Amino acid sequence: MSSGRSYHPTCDDAEIEPLLLRPQEIPRYVEQGILDAGLTGQDWIEDNGSEVVQIEELAYSKATRNPIRVVLSAQNGSDIHSIKDLQGKRIATEYVRLTQKYLEKHGVSAEVEFSWGACEMKVPELVDAIVVNTETGSSLRAHNLKIVEVLTISTTRLVANKNAAEDAWKRQKLENMAMLLKGALEAEKLVGLKMNLKRESLDTIQTLLPALASPTISPLSNPEMAALEIIVEEKVVRDLLPNLKRAGATGIVEYPLNKVVY
Repeated sequence: MSSGRSYHPTCDDAEIEPLLLRPQEIPRYVEQGILDAGLTGQDWIEDNGSEVVQIEELAYSKATRNPIRVVLSAQNGSDIHSIKDLQGKRIATEYVRLTQKYLEKHGVSAEVEFSWGACEMKVPELVDAIVVNTETGSSLRAHNLKIVEVLTISTTRLVANKNAAEDAWKRQKLENMAMLLKGALEAEKLVGLKMNLKRESLDTIQTLLPALASPTISPLSNPEMAALEIIVEEKVVRDLLPNLKRAGATGIVEYPLNKVVY
């Protein structure tokens, strides 16, 4: 956790020294051994050309659980329909090396300039096209831009340098971290439900539960009653809970989850 504007967050694990950095820089520092490990995007690993060991892929981004796309984008109605149409033109991007490699791959010569951000506002007055990352495409649409080509698809990665990955203690620590991070991501979309029910209602209530769910059923002091506990996707609770109540469940409790490790 972090307080205020500090780039040195605190951690209750004495074996970890956390530091906040931009994801663009992390692959380079990890590769050079300045950091043992870090969280960054596959897009920035490719842009840096960094040789790092990937410990785990973590499927999340700023707004969604979907991967991001690094895209070539131009103004709607322009004559730019493919990478070939960028010959001799100007592109603004944070992904300078990634863009240059893509141009070289397709035999296109274009001027690629580094942009500190807000690339969308530069088209078409300052540049002919941009290369940016997008989750939903909403920012591009808001600026009357179209996606011309997808350069790469990226997710978050837990990465380490070669020495850290080959150190038995550090490798186990990193794998433990990966397990807990994945558990936290899994828990975001799930909730726990617990309830009491008459044993005579058990079969009916179990038929209402999601097909992949496996409930825990425990006896109560009243032999005619039982307690049932289950983990389900949060999105199904709205419809599931009233049906459970009508089928005879009582004392229904919904609770959030911190981690779910499979």
